[in-house]
Amino acid sequence: MMSVIFTFAIALLGVMVFIFANLPLPWLLGPITFCLVGALLGVPMKGVKPLNDTMRTILGVAVGATLTPAVMGDIAGMWPTLLLMPVMVVAIGVVGIPFFTRVCGYDKATAYYSAMPGGLQDMLLFGEEAGGNIRTLSLIHATRVLVVVVALPFMLKGIWDADLSNPPGLPAIDVPVLDLLIMIVCAFAGWRIAKFFGLFGASILGPLILTAIVTMLGLLENRPPAEAIWAAQFFIGMTIGAKYAGITAQEVRKDVTAGFGFCVILIVLTTIFAGGIYELGLAPGMETLLAFTPGGQAELTVLALIVGADMAFVVAHHIVRIFVVILGAPVMNRLLWPK
Repeated sequence: MMSVIFTFAIALLGVMVFIFANLPLPWLLGPITFCLVGALLGVPMKGVKPLNDTMRTILGVAVGATLTPAVMGDIAGMWPTLLLMPVMVVAIGVVGIPFFTRVCGYDKATAYYSAMPGGLQDMLLFGEEAGGNIRTLSLIHATRVLVVVVALPFMLKGIWDADLSNPPGLPAIDVPVLDLLIMIVCAFAGWRIAKFFGLFGASILGPLILTAIVTMLGLLENRPPAEAIWAAQFFIGMTIGAKYAGITAQEVRKDVTAGFGFCVILIVLTTIFAGGIYELGLAPGMETLLAFTPGGQAELTVLALIVGADMAFVVAHHIVRIFVVILGAPVMNRLLWPK
């Protein structure tokens, strides 16, 4: 219990310091930074998974509420870039797996699931089944998400002068009560339905799909209020930083260093793909970067919401990426680690 209290207190301190110092994205980067420092200093830290998952439903509702009939009609035109997403996943594997085996000295199962840009929980589940090192996988994927979430806002600001101070929605007091009730129902009903059917990323994709249906039927005209989006940012940031709790010096030297090295590979590959797509005129630069950056689904959704990016474009590409990784995992398990 005390570790949870410490985590909340440190995360809140991070928010206050970032707000006072006028630093970007205080509700996201503040908790990440301070929880990471606390974990490295040996402070016992722990998140509350049910609460964290609940916060992720807010992001699903926020994205679903932007998917109007006009926006959904544009998805058919995204096929050229959507087809490039599986190519990028393969490229990441071709470069990443040898990096983790030959350079870092990991076994094949740990290397494969460290390289695959899927969700943390999915990669841990498949990696454990294949005999990989769970702690190593956790630290490498946490480092991948950490680097993306910290670096990307500065890239968006530096290249496109994106306004990171935009409120992510209307104040709660300005959102009609009926809309708030509809969004709450969509969040929890969508989550439960998706979980029942075993849908990956159920806490985000379930609410997203149900809210999109409600929005397209003309029953919802607003997305979650700013306070709800800030709360989601807070818990996402806190969770990322707290994943380093209990880390040892040896793990920093080997696993975190390997994670940072892999991030360099990811940055190079993302730059190649995003730059090529932009130069060919297939998609705008900012949306392409957000769509092809292999970070966490929730974290990239937050950034896309804040900068006002094309949510349908960004989310569609991340869904394809996760699908490719997850559908490919059982196949690779049978090929590389036959029972």
